[in-house]
Amino acid sequence: MFTGIIEEIGKVTSAQAGKLVIASGEVLKGMQLGDSIALNGACLTITSLDAETFSVDLMPETLRQSNLGLLLSGDEVNLEHPLALGGRLGGHLVQGHVDQTGKVTQVRQEGEAVIIRLEAPSELMRYIAKRGFVAVDGVSLTVIDCDRSSFQVSLVEYTQKHTILGKRKAGDLVNLEVDIIAKYVEGLTQARSEGISVDFLKEHGFLGEEE
Repeated sequence: MFTGIIEEIGKVTSAQAGKLVIASGEVLKGMQLGDSIALNGACLTITSLDAETFSVDLMPETLRQSNLGLLLSGDEVNLEHPLALGGRLGGHLVQGHVDQTGKVTQVRQEGEAVIIRLEAPSELMRYIAKRGFVAVDGVSLTVIDCDRSSFQVSLVEYTQKHTILGKRKAGDLVNLEVDIIAKYVEGLTQARSEGISVDFLKEHGFLGEEE
């Protein structure tokens, strides 16, 4: 579990089929083989590391659902360690399970803030609400406006400087993870409307599978 508060911007030093090597500084401190790391919002496992870099493997599902397959050597990425039990939840609950990618359609300045509009698939937009949470490339953001096919977020100056979102431009693909609470609410609502069934109880762990 993550919070969407980016700790460091890393740099891709090698991008091969199914594998990335990332150079970083702060996030390497205390890192061990097998640890989890959120890379542009996708939870990945550390497969190797040295004093300056670490490696992660990319599974086919990750490549299908995220923008990680588009990364090239020299590209920058957002990095975050998992939330420690008892740690501060500065953003919102982020699983590191990228739902799908969205597309940046507009970037505009508004005072010191930058407003980004993003198109998202319809199956994700039903979870996105004004003043609700969304993770964009792993960054916890508040939705300031939305319609049936797109939503807007505002980047404060700190976010512009300390995440890769400050360099995003129209046409870029970004990783999206919608608020897990919205998914649970939808699931519970559907269960109420459809009634409680044996299959529902099994799916949610109330009943075990028959021998």
